[in-house]
Amino acid sequence: MNATIRPAPLTGEIAAIASKSDAHRLLILAALGKGKTHICMEQRSADIDATMDCLTALGAQVAAEPGGVSVIGMTRACENPLLDCGESGSTLRFLLPVAAAVCETARFTGGGRLPRRPIGELVRAMEAHGVAFSADRLPLSVTGKLLGGTYSLPGNVSSQYLTGLLLALPLLQQSSKIILTTRLESAAYVDLTLHALRRFGAEVTQKQNAYEIPGKQRYRSPGQVFVEGDWSNAAFFLAAGALGGPVRVTGLALGSPQGDRAILDALMAFGAAVEATKEGIAVSPAPLNGCEIDVGATPDLLPVLAVLGACAKGETRLVNAARLRLKESDRLASVSAMLRALGGSVQELPDALLIRGGTLAGGVVDSCNDHRVAMAAAIASVRCSGEVTILGADAVQKSYPAFFTDFNRLGGEGKCRLSLGKR
Repeated sequence: MNATIRPAPLTGEIAAIASKSDAHRLLILAALGKGKTHICMEQRSADIDATMDCLTALGAQVAAEPGGVSVIGMTRACENPLLDCGESGSTLRFLLPVAAAVCETARFTGGGRLPRRPIGELVRAMEAHGVAFSADRLPLSVTGKLLGGTYSLPGNVSSQYLTGLLLALPLLQQSSKIILTTRLESAAYVDLTLHALRRFGAEVTQKQNAYEIPGKQRYRSPGQVFVEGDWSNAAFFLAAGALGGPVRVTGLALGSPQGDRAILDALMAFGAAVEATKEGIAVSPAPLNGCEIDVGATPDLLPVLAVLGACAKGETRLVNAARLRLKESDRLASVSAMLRALGGSVQELPDALLIRGGTLAGGVVDSCNDHRVAMAAAIASVRCSGEVTILGADAVQKSYPAFFTDFNRLGGEGKCRLSLGKR
């Protein structure tokens, strides 16, 4: 699907969708716990559906129902399940250790760019603790039960490795310890994991660069849990408020452990007017000025921050971004190509983007099958002088299937035309 958008400001109010990051963790814990859990979330996405399908294959009873998803925890894992992770890196990296904790053997597959995304450090850590891998990239099979003990992991490749182990290790007979050999990037995602574990009654102790995990734990269903509003996807419409708003997003917790709530600090650094209350986050336009932002802890914000930089006066530097080359696309390359296609000026560095603000003309953008590139291009249309066509706009299904519905609700109606078409 392609989208062609005529420039128009976005204004009004929308509700934040459920956090994909929070939902992955809660679904997995519910599937590993005893009893039935109702997970309250109004919307799902392709990535969440992939996790639901994998948990069903493992032996849990997972079903969509009004207002969310019901999960009855597995009493016994299925033999040699096939887990299709779709294009979801979280699903793959979380469930590799989980499957090895509950199954003797399991098979994994996936599509899109997922087979090329790295899992090597996680594979090596698991191989040192009783698990054999048929390959270090998809498709692969794992054989042997995961064992407790001391794990060493780098913290600067993917926090998802650490989360996967944190979800799995409490179930083992032996106690475990995870030691990080480098500084942890995206630490807020690990905080979200620890918060989810506490909600299911698990005990994990963090001591500087180490995590101590007692064995023989059992996850206890709280009966009902609510998925937080998603700061990562709300960031796109909050940025739209700075470019042509005002826009108000409701349903976001100011005290959330989600790292992408840092979008508020970033918007204020650019000069946007931000009003944050329990009732909602309102962002209004103001003169924007370039700034430097370290995206090491919040890599998913880079695409929309790049759009803000392209519309700000002066120079914007988005630094500490090397890991973005390992996402659904090489995001330093794909975001650079997006801005150039729209008439922007950007220099791609090995681990950063250097953006010179100015005016955007519009043009044709290839989403590179990356949901965040597609959404960023749509938000950029607010400040373009001509139409923006996004090839592969259906990439938004990965995390935000209702993105263009909400886009139209805020003023894109009649300005945004969706069509079938080739890239």
